[in-house]
Amino acid sequence: MKYIRTNSLKRLFSLKRRSLEDQEQPKDDNNIIETLENHMEISEPFQKPIWKCFSFKEISLATNGFTPENLVGKGGYAEVYRGVLSSGEEIAVKRLTKTSSDERKEKDFLTEIGTVGHVRHRNVLSLLGCCIDNGLYLVFQFSSRGSVASLFHDENLRPMEWKMRYKIAVGTARGLNYLHKGCQRRIIHRDIKSSNILLTADFEPLISDFGLAKWLPSQWTHHSIAPIEGTFGHLAPEYYMHGIVDEKTDVFAFGVFLLEIISGRKPVDASHQSLHSWAKPILKQGEIEKLIDPKLGGAYDASQLKRLAFAASLCIRAAPKWRPTITKVLEVMEEGEIEEEKWKMPEEEEEDQDEFWGFEDLEYECDSSFSISPQDSISTRSS
Repeated sequence: MKYIRTNSLKRLFSLKRRSLEDQEQPKDDNNIIETLENHMEISEPFQKPIWKCFSFKEISLATNGFTPENLVGKGGYAEVYRGVLSSGEEIAVKRLTKTSSDERKEKDFLTEIGTVGHVRHRNVLSLLGCCIDNGLYLVFQFSSRGSVASLFHDENLRPMEWKMRYKIAVGTARGLNYLHKGCQRRIIHRDIKSSNILLTADFEPLISDFGLAKWLPSQWTHHSIAPIEGTFGHLAPEYYMHGIVDEKTDVFAFGVFLLEIISGRKPVDASHQSLHSWAKPILKQGEIEKLIDPKLGGAYDASQLKRLAFAASLCIRAAPKWRPTITKVLEVMEEGEIEEEKWKMPEEEEEDQDEFWGFEDLEYECDSSFSISPQDSISTRSS
């Protein structure tokens, strides 16, 4: 893995600024682009990004000098500040903190730019630009309602009605389908969870925080990754046990997200039981009414509940070969009839599945640094 040191970063983005001003390609741009391509493991030709470079003065003025009053999110590797540009546009500025090494910071910075810089979908958070003056900063559109997790698990807020939950579930699946199938290059997010799903004013979900995301070249079936990084309660068995990452890794995490949407429970409860371990026997018995969030008071669409619950049951299957693609998950969630026989597993496979379901209990036996991610590094709350 190659790292681009700070001077190279400044060189790269100063070149970009010049190219935006005079539309001319710098003479030594090819070398820098080659380095960036190698760093990001990109196999296709580099394409001109559509984000812009902000000056530190712009983002400092927008965030009132990064005052605590503008701080809306904080994680292990980043702080997020709400800001307003001179044009009136609301932004979220993600400042990489000094808790990590320079190499780690630059790696994360380039990874996130390279991953989301060309992404454009209504259900994926848009990168507006970046800044490398006086630190490393990423600038995103601001999500006024914060994250799904902040709305779901704040006891001072009213329970989210079913209509909004269903909209969030479907919109998130569409965004994930775009990353896997519709994007210029296949993107594996690796950290799909409610705190990384932000909401617009009209409750449109936006997949955010691509700090752990990976490119998956078209000729590759999967990545093999070490050390394991992710979030307790969301890790697929094949990833946790063997470091194997592909689209089915995200599908598993999305299944946990669906269960959270349905039940209102956290992915891991106070007794360290994972949500999918709790839900699996209920789904197996077909008693899906037991999954529903009691705070809804029975106010939900039964047919939609059935589709979401069935989709979740497919997503959290232990063996990735028996999980559907996110495209198929969307079909299950949106279509009227559920073809359960189509998805039925052989009995011997069912038995093998059961052997996997204790795997997450091992997580709490390990050093927490073995399987941990920055929490809410781009999640924002409304002011």
